[in-house]
Amino acid sequence: MKISGSYTMQAARQAVWDKLIDPDAIAGCLPGVEELTKVGDNEFTMAMTVGIGPVRGTYAGKVTLANLNPPESYEMQVEGSGRPGFVKGSGQIHLAQGVGGGTAITYEGDVEVGGPVGSVAQRMLGGVARRMIEQFFGCIEKQITGG
Repeated sequence: MKISGSYTMQAARQAVWDKLIDPDAIAGCLPGVEELTKVGDNEFTMAMTVGIGPVRGTYAGKVTLANLNPPESYEMQVEGSGRPGFVKGSGQIHLAQGVGGGTAITYEGDVEVGGPVGSVAQRMLGGVARRMIEQFFGCIEKQITGG
């Protein structure tokens, strides 16, 4: 499944960059994250609980940030598995100086989901992914602006 989109934050690009690579900010804003632990340079283990339709479960996996180009772009790889199935994905995040000192974020990626969650909830995955991304960026913006 391909995902892409954009989000504009009313915050300086460097502040947005700093939050988007901060494991505490990520863990506090990504819905369902129970644990995010740094295990190496730009490498983290993660546990998260996600429910899509009737299928709910906990995933354990790894998140890796690569090709960091501060404060403009980076790539993210995610792998996880659990009772409801597996998820594997990669994507790119780009930050551009926006109008009025804000930051324009664009993202694109490819996600593969398999097992029960993939077969039962395939039709809902796009909408769920978009909502999670919007919630995540909204939370990051609130952390920066204090809103």
